[in-house]
Amino acid sequence: MKTSIATVCLSGTLRDKLVAAARAGFDGVELFEPDLIAAPESPEEIRALADRLALTLDLYQPMRDVEGVDEAEFARVLRRAEAKFALMRRMGMDLVLCCSNAGTATVDDDEVSAAQLRVLGDLAAGYGIRIAYEALAWGRFVDDYRRAWRIVQRADHPAVGVCLDSFHVLSRGHDPAAIEAIPGEKIFFLQLADAPDLSMDVLSWSRHHRLFPGEGVFDLAGFTAHVLRAGYTGPLSLEVFNDTFRQTDPARTAAHARRSLRWLEDAVTARAGLPGLERLPALDPPRGFDFVEVTAEDTSPIERMLQQAGFTPRGRHRTKPVALWSAGRARIVLNEQHARDLAPHLSAFGLAVDDPARQSERVRALGVPAAYRRTYAHEELLPAVVAPDGTEVYWAVAGGEPAWVSEFEHGEPVREAPIEAVDHVSLTQPWQVVDESMLFYPAVFGLSSAGGTDVASPRGLVQSRVLRTPDGAVRVPLNVAPPIVAERGLPGGASQHVALRCHGVLALAHAARGRGLPVLPIPGNYYDDLAARFDLPAGFVERLRGLDIVYDRDEAGEYLNFYTETVGQVFFEFVERIDGYDGFGAGNAPVRMAAQGAAAGGVPS
Repeated sequence: MKTSIATVCLSGTLRDKLVAAARAGFDGVELFEPDLIAAPESPEEIRALADRLALTLDLYQPMRDVEGVDEAEFARVLRRAEAKFALMRRMGMDLVLCCSNAGTATVDDDEVSAAQLRVLGDLAAGYGIRIAYEALAWGRFVDDYRRAWRIVQRADHPAVGVCLDSFHVLSRGHDPAAIEAIPGEKIFFLQLADAPDLSMDVLSWSRHHRLFPGEGVFDLAGFTAHVLRAGYTGPLSLEVFNDTFRQTDPARTAAHARRSLRWLEDAVTARAGLPGLERLPALDPPRGFDFVEVTAEDTSPIERMLQQAGFTPRGRHRTKPVALWSAGRARIVLNEQHARDLAPHLSAFGLAVDDPARQSERVRALGVPAAYRRTYAHEELLPAVVAPDGTEVYWAVAGGEPAWVSEFEHGEPVREAPIEAVDHVSLTQPWQVVDESMLFYPAVFGLSSAGGTDVASPRGLVQSRVLRTPDGAVRVPLNVAPPIVAERGLPGGASQHVALRCHGVLALAHAARGRGLPVLPIPGNYYDDLAARFDLPAGFVERLRGLDIVYDRDEAGEYLNFYTETVGQVFFEFVERIDGYDGFGAGNAPVRMAAQGAAAGGVPS
């Protein structure tokens, strides 16, 4: 289907926005009136630019407060409308958005609103223009699309139809099923936006917190399917008011937005099997982590930690300053290439997938930027993409030891270890990309959102969201650190970490400490509280205390884990999941972050 995006979604000048939309592959745009008013170009010049960019100007918006008013006010509406219609004709535009009245409405009467829309329709038709009437979620009298449709029916004018906006429908909890009763030819336009689950007034929610499809909690696939079943044939258009997107690079945001519509088309087709939409290449979720990579100018502190934890050194790469360490199915790559002056940080991870070629096809269909890494002859070529935060994500075929391991030479024979696999990889996200990341991993790799939580650190709240496969083989918590931590690199909240799943974590902790592993000290007060919360045997609590192991329990099972101290931006966590425990011990995270701050010499604020 044809795609469109409202210029309000993007930052920059109107010219910047049009160029970004065209380069991202959109077919058209909704022209937001304030963007035109602020532009130095004339309406004719904007029209010519759109023509050169092969963009259609699909919708002029918004005309506010046009119905439900007294006669004197309606006379002013008509004067204003005629000026706008003349402007639209200069730009070659034929559709205008008229919102339900939220400011000047004084008459709560559908017949009055219908009569006024009928008069507006007559005026618009004289300019070759149609009116798309939309029920705002905060409209003074009309805040439900079903009432808006009844008013349009009463208006009974060929130039008057409805605009359906997913936010205005779903934020109010309205059932979208009745959309299918509206004739498709009377649905003049469709606007799509997702949103997080927030408790606030709907106007603020809409103006500041809309998201692109796939990033929030709305069932946009179901909503869109209702609209298409009604017979709508116009563009799928994005109207997303979001404070972050108005500050970020318009080219990047437009590409991200276009990717969200590709994801939505695929989701709608999978749900409803409707014609005219494009499917993405299907794929099964990843089977697990293939490897995790830590990059630094000097990785020797990480090497020491891995040796102390019981990993086996598998050798150095035959052409690059890269080392491999493994334990069970956990593989840690230490990369010193092109890493001058860099402290240890998580730079990449790999996923084990059933069909790498199909995964590559999906990436190309979504237009995700590829990661480049020099590969020599007779070396395994691992495809990869760049995630929104800059992390490189690779994929290789699942099953057994991957072929690329043979490129590492002069390693030691694999030793038995209680470490089984990588349990999860926790990434700190810049504030401006976390929403994009919440779409990236599901769209590209088939991960699913598993909710989130806010965790109190000594310097503010850390917002944590979790993405995972259904079986938990891949878990990726995404954390947004408090601004002061992110900006100044302060301890206690901004680190990344690799969690390693083990059996017998108490024995592992004892052995690793004996080999000198720097374990994060946990304050004694934690263990006093632990005994009270869970009624654990005193001897067991003392064992945990002596090994700096933290503990959690729910109705499904138990979770025991300990942490290393942080090196650069990285620390390791060793976890044991008992029975069906499926969480992350979120209640222990504030203690861990406070302990990290103390270990680094930070003073909690």
